[in-house]
Amino acid sequence: MGSEEAPLLLPAPAVEGCPGCAMERRKASSKGRIPYKELFFVGVTSLASSLPITCLFPFIYFMVRDFHISKTEEDIGFYAGFLAASYMVGRTTAAIFWGILSDRIGRKPVIAFSILSVVIFNTLFGLSTTYWMAITTRFVLGALNGLLAPIKAYCVEVCRTEHHALGLSIVNTAWALGLIVGSALGGFLAQPTEKYPHIFSKDSIFARFPYLLPCLSVSSFATIVLISCIWLPETIHKHNVPEKDTKIVKALSSKDNYRDSPRRKSLLQNKPWVSTMLPYCLFSLHDTAYSEILSLWAVSDRKYGGLSFSTEDIGEVLAMAAIYRWVHKVLGTVNSSRVASAVCIVVLATYPFMTYLSGAKLSFALYSAAMMKSALAITITTGNCLLQNNAVCQEQRGTANGVSTTAMSFFKSIAPVGAGALFSWAQKRQDATFLPGDQVVFVVLNLVQLLGLISTFEPFLVLPALPE
Repeated sequence: MGSEEAPLLLPAPAVEGCPGCAMERRKASSKGRIPYKELFFVGVTSLASSLPITCLFPFIYFMVRDFHISKTEEDIGFYAGFLAASYMVGRTTAAIFWGILSDRIGRKPVIAFSILSVVIFNTLFGLSTTYWMAITTRFVLGALNGLLAPIKAYCVEVCRTEHHALGLSIVNTAWALGLIVGSALGGFLAQPTEKYPHIFSKDSIFARFPYLLPCLSVSSFATIVLISCIWLPETIHKHNVPEKDTKIVKALSSKDNYRDSPRRKSLLQNKPWVSTMLPYCLFSLHDTAYSEILSLWAVSDRKYGGLSFSTEDIGEVLAMAAIYRWVHKVLGTVNSSRVASAVCIVVLATYPFMTYLSGAKLSFALYSAAMMKSALAITITTGNCLLQNNAVCQEQRGTANGVSTTAMSFFKSIAPVGAGALFSWAQKRQDATFLPGDQVVFVVLNLVQLLGLISTFEPFLVLPALPE
């Protein structure tokens, strides 16, 4: 294995007035300092973009029931899965477009427009009065919120090479935190006239629209973030940059063997980048299905193998899951993903046995498992994103993230539908001899996680070569 120092590259001639050149000069003069201001913006922007995805996740089950789309309790999970999936279906249709556009016109305008879409369509989702209105607003929000691709490219471009892992971990941590906080907001703020009658009158707008308050809270935060976009520095070059190799990936693990270098070529010919897609999609499928099943399983009745949690209880569980351990420097990116995936399988295997607990023991067990699961998921996702972004050059980074976001969103769009259908099927087989009730749900989740773990090994994963 060669030196872990990133090789020096001949910089492109600086062009006056080019934001990309200005950012390169700023990084060169930073002497290794962490760009706290830019990374703080990355964090709050990712948070604002992810909050609407799950701000009513604990309540999708109850929303579908209120819409009277189904007359049977067993089928509600099936329809709830389609509603939860509509956001990811929308993002699947447009993510590549936003990635390409961010490579053409810049990261800043795409990021700003994405946050604007959150402000408008997340509010409309809270005003939904029918099942089809809810699905439509979530679909449009997913299609117009193209932030994920440019924000990943942006955080890599504002950081020196030694801080790339930090930047991407902030994106994934903030994104996961947004999913958690969003669920907690839904659990605590939805149906406010019933929970807080001394504050919200039965004649207020929140009685007519019981799910509006958490959406308004998210949209208000997104409005503040949208205003802050004024001070966001651009990172792409406004002139032609001579073709050159990207910065070689630093040694992510001292035991890994890197065999292909990230050169500027067709994305489909870039084996290291293409090979990261399989684990990225499989782990995304697993995480989304897990989130959907956790919400449905926790609030379902104990006679169906659930926990009979209230919406406030499930909000607390998801809010407690915001712990992340910095393990990449110890194990390396690839090995940390493998270890986290293996541990995740063990954690998920404990879930079915929680139905035998009650009271404080049940709460402690579920809180602990949810926190660990969240930390493991962030570790895995950060490792995949680091490999993807270091496998391409800047001119392709937005497009590459757009393609990976599209693929990931497709898997995330089928995950809630599959999870809802699986959960509904499991509810009807409580007396089965083999894996009765919800046991089969968690076995299937673990099988998906196992496939993701296998995809991080050769020959599925190809890693970029380091110099001799």
